[in-house]
Amino acid sequence: MRSFIVLAMFTASFAHAAWNGYTEERTLELDTAGVTALKVDAPAGALSISGDDGETIRVNATINVPGKSEDKAKKIIASDLDLSLDKKEDTARLEAGFRSGSWGWGDSPSVDLEVYVPQDLALEIEDSSGALSVKNVDAAVMIDDSSGMITVEQVGSLIVDDGSGSIKVVGVDGDVSIEDGSGSISVRKVGGSVTIDDGSGSIDVEDVEHDLNIVDDGSGSVNATNVRGSVTQDT
Repeated sequence: MRSFIVLAMFTASFAHAAWNGYTEERTLELDTAGVTALKVDAPAGALSISGDDGETIRVNATINVPGKSEDKAKKIIASDLDLSLDKKEDTARLEAGFRSGSWGWGDSPSVDLEVYVPQDLALEIEDSSGALSVKNVDAAVMIDDSSGMITVEQVGSLIVDDGSGSIKVVGVDGDVSIEDGSGSISVRKVGGSVTIDDGSGSIDVEDVEHDLNIVDDGSGSVNATNVRGSVTQDT
């Protein structure tokens, strides 16, 4: 078996940000030969994942430490930041977040991520807060999200477990399964079936090749158009 080469390239910008805090940029890269899936653990910050025709995982990370001087921010980053991209057997893992939970309200540091992956790489995402987007991934996508807006475009199949925040899905080749606590849900252009279990918020489903099953809709309107299979709704 060919050897695997892991490249971890870190670059940093040490200028103060205009928002009264400190920002540092880093990049990571991993060869995906033999890798079939990527697991992402991103506690806080915006997360964007895009598929492309490359053979590597590339990560642009923006580390934000609000309300701290450069020296204090560097110490916090050195002691509390977990930022890594590595692989074990056929699975790559990206971790990005801060270990300390003692930050004051509104002052928590965060890591914003732009991630580029091969289109055939399956994704398993665990995200606590912040906007999340995934697009152009031909494989299965699984999302476990606490809060924040979720946008998914052009993926193979999709499973979402979400606490709160709106969900917008456009273009899924296979099935879609969504369990959501609160927030509006919009699903369009699905090649398989759609299953939704929703606590509150409007549900809008359009252009589904097979079935639509609304397991539960606590509150909010339900609109379904152009569903070519059966439509069932438990109340």
